[in-house]
Amino acid sequence: MRGFGSDDLPKPMVPLGGRPILWHLMKYYAHFGHRDFIICLGHKAQAIKQFFVNYQEWVSNDFVLSDGGRRIELLARDIEDWRITLVDTGITATIGERLLAVRPFLRGEEMFMANYADGLTDCPLPAIVDQLERTGAVGVCMVVRPNISIHTVRYTAKGVVTDILDSEHAGSWTNAGFFAFRQEIFDYMRPGEELVGQAFQRLIADGRLAALPYPGFWRCCDTFKDLQILEQLLAGDRPPWQLWRRAPQPIESPSEAPAALEAEQDWAEVPDAVCAA
Repeated sequence: MRGFGSDDLPKPMVPLGGRPILWHLMKYYAHFGHRDFIICLGHKAQAIKQFFVNYQEWVSNDFVLSDGGRRIELLARDIEDWRITLVDTGITATIGERLLAVRPFLRGEEMFMANYADGLTDCPLPAIVDQLERTGAVGVCMVVRPNISIHTVRYTAKGVVTDILDSEHAGSWTNAGFFAFRQEIFDYMRPGEELVGQAFQRLIADGRLAALPYPGFWRCCDTFKDLQILEQLLAGDRPPWQLWRRAPQPIESPSEAPAALEAEQDWAEVPDAVCAA
């Protein structure tokens, strides 16, 4: 992470309120019933392995301490019902290569979700799966407005500027790193290629890639400034991505097509969340 000042941690393990960003993301998926995770390990894989092997639930839960500290009675639990598969996919592997490496763990699953593991959102997760089913696409990615300050410049062939627009008014959308795929995605992938650079281009050519535009909260933790913003939000009463702390609410699809989903709707047919760390 630029500006964080440490090379000892992979970006998903950068701490946010006592827990790494990866934990917050997994809690988000678990909130919607997805508790079967596959983590594609790369840079500093050992740090992620150690975190889960030595996981202490009392850090983020209330508990009762008795017998002079020898007994801890948890009043809530985090990951008791999670299944986490950690696969070392190589330090230099691309996102596409990481997905190919864990393909054997996805056999039998009609659909699965994937994530870059470096961003947080309050998007209703079932809407992403719903977009995949509604469009019949092989893959769907959530797209958002860029949250960086950039301006798009339009000019003529002679170099005369005709307009300067910010990212929103320029109609720009960026890949947020939240995906849902059908098994057919692997038919579009080749060893050594990038997911977005090559596989997505083949999907686009066949008309099999869909987008879910989401105007709500999303932030990728790329820089120390991004982390500071997330920490400020976490210090507030309702961090937007911590949906598990809110009462269940009816979910409206953020896509343009009309759809209404309930927060408690069962999406058990899509059990796997693949995080590339």
